[in-house]
Parts: sequence; C-alpha cells; structure tokens
Amino acid sequence: MKANLILFIISIFAVQAFAQTTSEEQEISKTISLYFEGMMERNRDKLDHAFDPSARLIGYRGENFTVTPYEDWASGTAKGEPRNPALFTNKILQIERKGYTAIAKTELFWPGIYYFDYLTLIKIDGKWKIVHKTWYEEKRED
Repeated sequence: MKANLILFIISIFAVQAFAQTTSEEQEISKTISLYFEGMMERNRDKLDHAFDPSARLIGYRGENFTVTPYEDWASGTAKGEPRNPALFTNKILQIERKGYTAIAKTELFWPGIYYFDYLTLIKIDGKWKIVHKTWYEEKRED
C-alpha cells in the first residue's frame, strides 16, 4: 500500500512537470506561428508580437553576408500585399527549451527558394520572443 501511494505521488509530479513543459513549448510554437503569419500576411503587429525589438537577423543573401536589425527587416516585410498561403509552406521542425531560453529549427518552402531558420527565443516579461534569427537559403527549381 505504501509503495502504491509513493508511485501515485510521483506520477502526479511527473504529470505536472510534463504539462508545464508542454505548455511552454506550445507558447514557443505560438510565437513562431506569429512570425510565420506576420510574414505571410505582411502584418507588422504579428511580427512585433513575435520578435523582441533588439533582435538581429543574420545570414547570406546570395554571396553577401548580412546582419539586419529587426526594425529594418520588419518594416520591409510588412510592405505589400499579403502572400498566397497556397504557395508557401512554413514548418517548425524542432524546439529545444531550457528554462527561459529556447532554440527552434524551422523550414520555409517558398516559391523559388528554401529557407532554413534557426531561431533563438527568450522568455521576456512572461512572453516568448525571438531575439535572434540565423538563416540559410537555398534556391529551388519549381
């Protein structure tokens, strides 16, 4: 009987720990979804909810190494007509979290190009924010 009680107590704590982890990862996924939606809809408000204003976006545009402040990237991304979602695929491949930090690996299949994003997120004032994006792009034949 005592062994059953101990197992029951341990299982309660394990379920609570798993629920918290799942909840945190869901919140991280929501932040990344805001990033995807903001790009597709060209919605600056969604981008601002996903990114910390001090974020940097780093990668190569063709042969040119670029470091872009978030403000520059977001103002350009938010311009123009919304994109047709039927032509784009954005996926979260992996999320790894430790405490208030996380990294996420994503794939974005866009007309003529693949993007592979590596996002660093930090929980700031109770909300997950992207603070850094490193990307790799690869041309694709459509």
